Amino acid sequence: MPGDGATRRDPRNGAQATDGDVKDGEAKRPSGAPAGERAGGASGVSLLRRLWRAGRLWSDGAGAGPVHPVLRLYARWVRRPLLPAMRLWRRNIQLRVVATTLLMSLGVVLLLGVVVIGQVRNGLFDAKRHAAQSQAEGGFKAARDAADPAGDARAQDGAQSGGRGNPDSGAWLTALVQQLASGGQGVYHVVALSAGDGDASAAGGGTRGPRASGDIDPQHSVPADLRRELDTHTGTFEKPGTIKRNASDEGEPALIVGKRLYDVNGRPYQLYYLFPFTQEEKSLSLVKGTLATAGVFVVVLLGAIAWLVVRQIVTPVRMAASISERLAAGFLQERMKVTGEDDIARLGEAFNKMAQNLQVKIQQLEELSRMQRRFVSDVSHELRTPLTTVRMAADVIHEARDGFDPVTARSAELLLGQLDRFESLLADLLEISRFDAGAAALEAEPVDLRDVVNRVLDGAAPLAERKGSRLLVRGAEQPVIAEADSRRVERVLRNLVVNAVEHGEGRDVVVRLAAAGGAVAVAVRDYGVGLKPGEATRVFNRFWRADPARARTTGGTGLGLSIAVEDARLHGGWLQAWGEPGGGSQFRLTLPAVAGDALRGSPIPLEPEDSRRNRGVNEAGVPSTPSGRGGPLGQPSRNVRPAADPTALPGSGARVVTRPPVSSAGGDARDEAGGDERDGARGDAREGADGADGAGGAHGRGSGSDDGGDAGRDDEQRRRA
Repeated sequence: MPGDGATRRDPRNGAQATDGDVKDGEAKRPSGAPAGERAGGASGVSLLRRLWRAGRLWSDGAGAGPVHPVLRLYARWVRRPLLPAMRLWRRNIQLRVVATTLLMSLGVVLLLGVVVIGQVRNGLFDAKRHAAQSQAEGGFKAARDAADPAGDARAQDGAQSGGRGNPDSGAWLTALVQQLASGGQGVYHVVALSAGDGDASAAGGGTRGPRASGDIDPQHSVPADLRRELDTHTGTFEKPGTIKRNASDEGEPALIVGKRLYDVNGRPYQLYYLFPFTQEEKSLSLVKGTLATAGVFVVVLLGAIAWLVVRQIVTPVRMAASISERLAAGFLQERMKVTGEDDIARLGEAFNKMAQNLQVKIQQLEELSRMQRRFVSDVSHELRTPLTTVRMAADVIHEARDGFDPVTARSAELLLGQLDRFESLLADLLEISRFDAGAAALEAEPVDLRDVVNRVLDGAAPLAERKGSRLLVRGAEQPVIAEADSRRVERVLRNLVVNAVEHGEGRDVVVRLAAAGGAVAVAVRDYGVGLKPGEATRVFNRFWRADPARARTTGGTGLGLSIAVEDARLHGGWLQAWGEPGGGSQFRLTLPAVAGDALRGSPIPLEPEDSRRNRGVNEAGVPSTPSGRGGPLGQPSRNVRPAADPTALPGSGARVVTRPPVSSAGGDARDEAGGDERDGARGDAREGADGADGAGGAHGRGSGSDDGGDAGRDDEQRRRA
């Protein structure tokens, strides 16, 4: 519901405000993605931003409004299941420390494992390389010796004869390969290839075809680049390769060492030794498994150690937080358990000492407050009896003032007036003492607030006439029924209306009524001195005045609004205020329609529609069309439709309709003065209320004068005169 909002209570005065009222001016974040971002060509960054925003809005409950199906699925299946884990992560410092320790330990173990495995692999490869070179050199020497015991002469003769050698050279290569491979079963393989293109040689009758030990495929096991290297250079060459049994076999890694030699006929051929890395792979796998097992054990052990260490630190902190909460709840005898002499023990001792001092100070303040309340109550009751006697004597003197000389007659009138003020002060003090003692009782019954407002305005009409202000009513077309104590509600509204007249500087005072969503509200708007920043939170404090000199002139006691907020709280309602310097103020009384129900919002926004910000006027600006003495209300264009107030409940006072005339004189004076002058005075731009210093923004008149009683007494004095 638009008017629903979390309520807050000011700890100093009990005034409440809704989040909707306080932050209406802030830009509302839409429920769905912007139209531009919904386009098909949105970038990846925009999509991620929309997904995150949708998740936040969904988690905060702002699921109203159009939401893209993809965003809805993301919020439902991705973000929502993670909310409990995210909440636990934010609230549990022990979990964060342990998780961070585990992640860092895992990173260190992985880095260490990579380094160790790399070193082991390099060591195994170097050892394998040296062993392979040594063994291959021995085989190459044996092949040279077997080719020609007489030396290189016959090899050279064979080369000069154009390669036409002994037809037994193929058998000789086969026997040589078998002889060289006989001593290395499972350790290495031997391959002999004719010099030049191996495929072409293989096609030459088979006498010079490839020879290999075991079942390996010599053509696919020896790399082609290594064969080309041996064709063009002399010497021993090595290269990592793969031993394959056939063309489609993935093979096994190996180190291949080759050299170009000459057979018995002096023809060149290539002799290769293939050393598989089988044993080295097994050794490396064993090292990897050992490191993985040790790494997991180390990470788990470090996590357990971090858990225990952090627990020793976090447990006293949690205990201190729990005891602090109990101290805040009023259990002042709670203390921390201190063991040892370390820093945590010193923290516990300091905390206990602080709690002890707070308990002593709070008890002293409670005793002082109790004595103060008792003193006020006793004095108020004790003064009641002599004041009654003085009142009777003053009435007698006032009735006989016609027989006195002018000075004495004037003194009699002044005496009666000051006695009226003294009685009002005593009545306020007695009412405050009843609230303090918890003896105030609510006599709730169904009441039409329109009747209460009419009585209040009738009583304030003489004062408004003297000040030059008009009293206007809005929203009184429909009944505004609530279960309330009419006497207390009338006292609250009398304070608000008389305050508005006293500080309205002769401008109009508008009273607005509304009912919606199980709540009723009455707002009193003036266009006077307004409120300076920072005074809002103090307006409901007892005996507080924004301008003490002015308060003494108007005769307020500083208790009117304090009593009013207590009356509102007794109903389970809110009394809130908004104001701006030089722009007037608005007080709003919100009550539940049914006694005992909890309020969820107010039918009337706290910031009025004609505030400077809503009208687009700065503090130094002047309204474009001032309405005489009726306050700074501009006349908006009839073609502009005001936006709906986000803090108002459905059908709740967003319309301003002139109240039809009534037969009473007071009603005629109010409604004829109202007319349609402000029917369109809702600002063209509505951004909502920003609270004007929060719950209980303030009038410039101070903590609430009780000038309502003064207005009634002035009228009574005129009747007596």
